[in-house]
Amino acid sequence: MPESKPRRKPSSAAQPASATQAYKPNAIWFKPVMFGLMIIGLLWIITFYISEGRFPVQAWESWNIVAGFGIAIIGFLMTTRWRS
Repeated sequence: MPESKPRRKPSSAAQPASATQAYKPNAIWFKPVMFGLMIIGLLWIITFYISEGRFPVQAWESWNIVAGFGIAIIGFLMTTRWRS
């Protein structure tokens, strides 16, 4: 019975670059900025409701809600890149 040829291991040059990269944690500023954006967005919305639309920016009217959620969402999107 004929023998099959053994499989060859791929050379180290053929491996993807991402596999050779070392694990690097986030910079020290990353977590405070991430949590800060989430808290600022929440405070923006709370301020808008408590002040009955006078603050933070009266001319924006209900767009203040969009601004608050936008700031908070940027913070939440940063959580996808969080490495401890």
